[in-house]
Order: sequence, then C-alpha cells, then structure tokens
Amino acid sequence: MLVLEMTDSEMLAALTHSIKDHFSIQSNYGSEEVPHKQPFIIGLAGGTASGKATVCNMIISQLHDQRVVLVSQESFYHSLTDEQLEKVSEYNFDHPDAFNTELLLLCMERLKHGHAVSIPNYDVKSHKCIEPDRKVNPSDVIILEGILVLQDQRVRDLMNMKIFVDTVQILMCGLRGGYNVIQLKGEGTLKTCLINTLNSLSLVSKNLYSHQRNTQMSSSLEVQIMMLQVDLIVQHIRTKLGQHDLCKIYPNVFVIYSTFQIRGMHTLIRDVRTTKHDFVFYADRLIRLVVEHGLGHLPFTEKQIITPTGSVYSGVVFCRRLCGVSIIRSGESMENALRACCKGIKIGKILIHGEGDNGRQLIYEKLPADISSRQVLLLDPVLASGSNAIKGISLLLSKGVPESNIIFLNLIAAPEGIHAVCKKFPKLKIVTSEIDMSLNKDLRVIPGMGEFGDRYFGTDNSDTIVNPDDT
Repeated sequence: MLVLEMTDSEMLAALTHSIKDHFSIQSNYGSEEVPHKQPFIIGLAGGTASGKATVCNMIISQLHDQRVVLVSQESFYHSLTDEQLEKVSEYNFDHPDAFNTELLLLCMERLKHGHAVSIPNYDVKSHKCIEPDRKVNPSDVIILEGILVLQDQRVRDLMNMKIFVDTVQILMCGLRGGYNVIQLKGEGTLKTCLINTLNSLSLVSKNLYSHQRNTQMSSSLEVQIMMLQVDLIVQHIRTKLGQHDLCKIYPNVFVIYSTFQIRGMHTLIRDVRTTKHDFVFYADRLIRLVVEHGLGHLPFTEKQIITPTGSVYSGVVFCRRLCGVSIIRSGESMENALRACCKGIKIGKILIHGEGDNGRQLIYEKLPADISSRQVLLLDPVLASGSNAIKGISLLLSKGVPESNIIFLNLIAAPEGIHAVCKKFPKLKIVTSEIDMSLNKDLRVIPGMGEFGDRYFGTDNSDTIVNPDDT
C-alpha cells in the first residue's frame, strides 16, 4: 500500500516512467493463453477533497503516449430517492453503502478483459444518474479514483497498484467547502453559499470520521495507510511494475525481486561449463532466497515484545505449524535451506514417475500424520509442464490440506507450468526466482539449466568443463 504526498513530484515522474516501462515487457507464452494484453490498473484513493483529481491529471499528462482512461467512483453513486433528497444535507456520501459497488466491479472486470463498458452519468447537483451513460473503451492504463476504491477486497484484487493520497484534514475541509460554494454559484445569494459552506464543513467533519473508520476497517483487510519515504515508494513501484506479465494475470504467483547478485547466480547455475561444486554452491544460495521469500507469505499474528533497552517493539509472529514436502529427487536439494530457516521442521517426501503419454504415477509418499493442520511448503526446483506439481498438490489435497495452505517453491518456472498449476489450483501460492521463456518439444525448460537433479547430485556422466574465468 502506497501513500502519495502531492509534493512528491519526483515520485510521480518515476511512477509514470515505470508505467511506460510496463508496456515494453513482452510476453513469452502463446497467444492462445493470453487473448489480449492486460491493462495496468491503478487504484487511487483518498479523503474528500484530498487532491485525487490533481494527481490523476498529473499522471495522465505524463502518459501522453499511452491510452489512459479515468474511471471515477463518483459515477457509481446510488441515485437518491425523493425522501433522501429532502434531507440531502444529512446524507453520508462517504459511506460504502452510498456506492453501487457491484456495478463498479462488473465494469472494471469487463475493462480488464478488454471489453467496452457503459458507465453511469451521475449528476452531482441532482444526485441522480442521467442519460446518456458514458462509454469507456479498453485502454493501456485504467485509473480508478475515489474516496473508498480500496475499501472492497474484490475491487482491490483487480488492481496492479494501490495509491492513497494523504492530505491535511483541515485543508480537505476547506477545499470541500469551497467546492460546494462553486457548485452553488448562480443559484443563490452569497449568504446561501456561506450557509451551505458551513453545512458542508459540518458534513465533511462527519464524513472524515466515517472515512477514518472505514479506512481503519480496511486496515484489517491489508489496506494500511502508512507514510513512506519517497525513495521507498519509488522502489516499491518499480518492483511492482517490473513484474513478469504472468504475475499480473495470476496474483498468486510471486517472483523474487531480481538484483545483479541474483542475476549473476542464475548465470552461473545455467552455464554448462560451471563445475558441480560451483553449481551446488550458487544453487543453494538461490534456494535459500526462495525459501526466505516463501516464508514471508505465511500467516502471522501481531505481537508486542520488550527489547533489552526496555522499549516496546510491535512485531509479528509467524505460523509455527509448518512442514516441507519435497518431490523426489530434485526437491530434496531444497531441504537443507528449509531446515536452516525453520529449526526442527518436519519434511515429507513424494516420488512421482511418468514416461511419455502414460501420465504421472505416484510411486511413494511419506507425509506427517497431521499434515492437514499445517502450512505446507512444497519443494521442487523446476516447474516445467506442471504434471508433477499437479500430482503432488492433488495428493496434499486428498490428505486434507487446504489449497490456500500450500506454497510451492522453485528456482525456475516455465509459463506452461504456471498456467497449468494456477488454473487448476488458484488458491495456492507459487514462489520462484525466475520465469523462463517456454518448453521445448521434449518438455524441457528453455533456456533452463539442464537436469537439475543430475547436476546437483553429480549423477550426470558428462565431463564438466571448468570455467577459466571463475575464481
């Protein structure tokens, strides 16, 4: 969750630059899997008169070379009845019930899937929807702005980025009051305008309380408002926008943030000339990073502790009921890293075998008796076609493990395998360090790293050439 201060012009420039970079990423999978390019959806929220429209206009102006459409939550206000209009000054326009969220969700889903939609034309003076509706076509970037666009989990799940515009509340009150005066211009005396301004300020004060309450309610749903330094915001934006296209299609796929160190280690383990010793060393380093990242997706509870200085520290405690399950034999290479991170963790094993078109057969399984009550980390360094993974996951489900309790860890994944696993098991999580290009006709990952198990355990019969540049 990001908080955008209106003075952070450099951050805005970085945001728009990163969004442009998003559209230069090319997919590496077949067009039959992805019928259209996914738009980049930004959710931009903030209190009444916080400056959301200003921020939206700044983003749009800097994205002149992209198709950008702005959708306002205000368009989805419910039309007021005659009875409600009689007491309009008491109506809370900043409450979730004031909006037709179901219609908003339907329109956003259709836009995300490349369909044009008709959006209501809400008149702020009459507080009713009037004809004609506004037609909105699919675009490269969709900005959804409104006071409570981050309140509903279903709407948030459609977004690639979430921004909260934070403005001093007394300024928000003044801006809201001035806005109402402008709206009443020509329809009453100055006295009337001033009276309505005071009424607006009173209403805004109530709505601010409602806004804070709903924001706090959303905090329990992982929409937390926090002040971040600009450099951290920019880093977060670049991380999100630099994700592989598949991470935008499947929100349960996570690729660890790539650095030159990670890229360098991938270069070494993929190099055919790398010795077994170096292959194991750098593979272990990458595996440790994947395991650490996977553990970060476990459920946690908040906990306050006392530090040696006598201070209070508000932290978290992760779930302790864990177990690992390795798919023999490559998956066993990941066990040491898991044991190093989770002392005394139970580890089960699954052996799956299959040749040609005969399908995958479960040959052996040894799992903890209470596995159904544990969070499960499924271990396999390479996700290729997904056949082994699907067989292993199906076994875990048959043992009573909830799908949402499974985190599948691997070093590299092919798009075909991600599609296969995510379509069949949309509730589990996949954590990997890189997504490769594709599979070849022999179902090997390209560019890949060869037979991982043979290279790791030294059972390949090829003469490995030592890289003279390695020291």
